[in-house]
This record gives sequence, C-alpha cells and structure tokens, in this order.
Amino acid sequence: MTTIRVFDPALCCTTGVCGVDVDQALLQFAADVDWARQRGADIERINLAQEPLIFAQNATVSAFLERAGQESLPLILMGDQVVMAGRYPSRAELARWAHIPEPVATNAAGGCCSGGRCC
Repeated sequence: MTTIRVFDPALCCTTGVCGVDVDQALLQFAADVDWARQRGADIERINLAQEPLIFAQNATVSAFLERAGQESLPLILMGDQVVMAGRYPSRAELARWAHIPEPVATNAAGGCCSGGRCC
C-alpha cells in the first residue's frame, strides 16, 4: 500500500488539535485519519513547524512551496504524486486512496423499504 503523506502547515502540535480555539477542519481530519489508520491505511503527517527539513528535502514539496507558498498547505502526496492541495481530504477521499471500503449507510429509523419508492 502506498503511504499517504500529509504535509501540514506550521501547527502547534502534530495534529493541530490543541488549545482552546481548535479549527473544526483539523478536528475532523484528525478523526478521519484515526478512522483510516484503524482500517489499515498508512498515513504520515509532517508538520512544517516541527519538521521543516523534510519539506526542504522533498523535491515535490519544495517545488510546490516555491510556486504556491506556505498558505497553500496542506499538501497531500501518494508516492511523489500530488493528490490534493489547499484543503484536508474527506474521510471518503482517504478511504478511496487507501482502498478502504466505505461503510454502507443504513436507515436506522426503518423508513422506506421499497428501494426509494415509498407509499
């Protein structure tokens, strides 16, 4: 399986989910990463504030930062290929990239049982 590498902007900690004013996008992404890892996904997060040398040593990331700047992070790579930039991927996107079957939604209320043709 190919590693999904997330090059985060400078965050206060490895996930950015700390302090009193937590960004909801970071909170959701951290939960989605945990969900995907529990299902076997290989996801690595690299924080610009804590690991700047990794950003500089990766030719793809370095070239991206020269062109787009730090404000265009996060950058998501699979192998050396850019798969997303400028936002965090959704759970569905992580599942697709990691080949994780998405859970089938069920109608817990009972609802319609005629394949969408309710009486």
